Amino acid sequence: MAKIIYTHTDEAPLLATYSFLPIVQAYAAKAGVEVETRDISLSGRILAQFGLADDALTELGDLATTPEANIIKLPNISASLPQLKAAVKELQEQGFDVPSYPESPKDDREKEIRAKFDKVKGSAVNPVLREGNSDRRAPASVKNYAKAHPHRMGAWDSASRTNVATMGHDDFRSNEKSVVLGADDVLTIKHVAADGTETVLKDGIKVLPGEVVDATFMDVAALRRFLTEQIARAKAEDVLFSVHLKATMMKVSDPIIFGHVVQAFFPTLFEQYGEALAAAGISPNDGLGALLGAVKDLPEGDAIKSAVEAGLADGPAMAMVDSDKGITNLHVPSDIIIDASMPAMIRTSGHMWGPDGEEHDTLAVIPDSSYAGVYQTVLDDCRAHGAFDPATMGSVPNVGLMAKAAEEYGSHDKTFEIPAAGSVQVVASNGDVLIEHDVQPGDIWRACQTKDEPIRDWVKLAVTRARATGSPAIFWLDETRAHDANLIAKVEEYLPEHDTEGLTIEIMAPAEATAYSLERIRRGEDTISVTGNVLRDYNTDLFPILELGTSAKMLSVVPLMNGGGLFETGAGGSAPKHVQQLLKENYLRWDSLGEFFALVPSLELYAEQAGTPAAKVLAAALDRATETLLNEDKSPTRKVGGIDNRGSHFYLAMYWAQELANQTEDADLAAAFKPLAETLAANEQKIVEELGAVQGSPADVGGYYRPDDELADKVMRPSRTLNEAIASL
Repeated sequence: MAKIIYTHTDEAPLLATYSFLPIVQAYAAKAGVEVETRDISLSGRILAQFGLADDALTELGDLATTPEANIIKLPNISASLPQLKAAVKELQEQGFDVPSYPESPKDDREKEIRAKFDKVKGSAVNPVLREGNSDRRAPASVKNYAKAHPHRMGAWDSASRTNVATMGHDDFRSNEKSVVLGADDVLTIKHVAADGTETVLKDGIKVLPGEVVDATFMDVAALRRFLTEQIARAKAEDVLFSVHLKATMMKVSDPIIFGHVVQAFFPTLFEQYGEALAAAGISPNDGLGALLGAVKDLPEGDAIKSAVEAGLADGPAMAMVDSDKGITNLHVPSDIIIDASMPAMIRTSGHMWGPDGEEHDTLAVIPDSSYAGVYQTVLDDCRAHGAFDPATMGSVPNVGLMAKAAEEYGSHDKTFEIPAAGSVQVVASNGDVLIEHDVQPGDIWRACQTKDEPIRDWVKLAVTRARATGSPAIFWLDETRAHDANLIAKVEEYLPEHDTEGLTIEIMAPAEATAYSLERIRRGEDTISVTGNVLRDYNTDLFPILELGTSAKMLSVVPLMNGGGLFETGAGGSAPKHVQQLLKENYLRWDSLGEFFALVPSLELYAEQAGTPAAKVLAAALDRATETLLNEDKSPTRKVGGIDNRGSHFYLAMYWAQELANQTEDADLAAAFKPLAETLAANEQKIVEELGAVQGSPADVGGYYRPDDELADKVMRPSRTLNEAIASL
């Protein structure tokens, strides 16, 4: 039976769901459309691991491989370790029998518990649901609105000293090796110590013919030298020091790198107290915030805090996440997610906030050089040509390779911190060594897989979008990088299978592709970026944030390879700050525009799946209503006193009801929605007053990671008049 699955996720998107979903379900029911929810939140996934809740993620993963799939996926937490621990603590306080996270498992039981938690960390949701490749773009209505109402862009100075620092050697990019498998096989990853002792790191890795298998490592001794040099450079150049990683998606590798940055910035602290911190189970990988929170219980606590203060005073000024609260760039690994932090810096004149609460030029440290050049190219372009103009600039939609966990670097069970000197080998079932690296203790080694079928589908989707739009499609691939070289060979093999007559389809290295796209952007021209999974993640934040001011307003369609659809609703990078504002002053500025856009193609797909023409009418009316919402400027504003998320939901509901009442394709729907449209219009002022009356005071939703349904519903649906009108359907 056809149904739309609306996911129950985390933070601001979840709170918005309490307000918006009742409207969706009421309207959908009138068109014969069934909308159900499944809990794939961080808390829900933790509970499922320990048998305390249904395993909704596995259920949806299975559904995504079928033609019946119709899933609306809201942003969810890709949990760093501090977030995971905080969620566990909250669940325990709420009475759930969840064990604590074992830092250093002492026995088989603790190892089993740790393994369950490891399945929840990082980008655990997306690889399961993404059984198709990504088509992500700004809807025409959003782009037109951005041009008519351009968001603020900071001016750029040609003398700006903001730059990217990257390793360029001894890193993941430079050490990468890649092979294409000729037949089915089962691979093993093993560590061979200097004395010949072999340890299996991972076995049973199934591969298919044509699959691309990569492996690489980061030389941690070289990383530490690099970090020390960049800390000195930032101080010498009198710019802020900042690091930009992906400690959520790259849940194994990047927290380790983050920990090395913390240690490099505070060398004296770790020389003097490193052993005491380690003995107390305090890891630099968790960030400066966790360290400072934990040391208060140590005998050396005051001395350690003094050493931190001395390190901050001796080093370069550090970029701040919240200068008012003293939260530095090194406090929490999940606070410095590169795909959100770098575009925000570029948009703000190349500045980040310093400890003095003022903006300053910044040294952006991105250790691995795989994609660092993309950001340096944008910085150089702004230095030469000034800020971009949202009123005139072109767009960079994305076709992303992500199906079947393609290119899931550093975020899964094939990434390891090396325990001893020796080599790491990827070995075929017949004993042949396919890939081998010499490694030292502490090096970070990783492998990943990219199946052939998703690559074929990715090439097809790129040609389809180029044909539909007439825009050039550029494959962002570097022939001098091992993985990319193998992908280039496949792209060149599969492109002739499609009609590309009259289309511009090219292959360029990422920095070159960036420069090409920026040149076209400044002329108001669009360019499709066709990228692998990680660049998909970066580009679908970078360009939308510059063009639209946010990446939350994008249309993200994932045509699933076995039929059906997954509809994603934007990025959740700013979601934590929105929750903080709601709890402090009962004002949620989260913009649900991504949900509005996702619901349209979802309803259209439902109409096909279920043979329900009314669903298509519902979709068309929603599309028109969303455009009206934008034109009437009823999206959430930033501050108390304006329209917040709940107000935008009211206006969408009113415009949607009016469109349904006025359409002529379905008389029954018109009749059903005419009274509601009239009621909402007649009570507009009253509803707005009821929604505004709650603003300004603290709000209690009963939990950050697992809100109490009754409390959250009360906070997010404060207008009795609106609630009664929706219920009248």
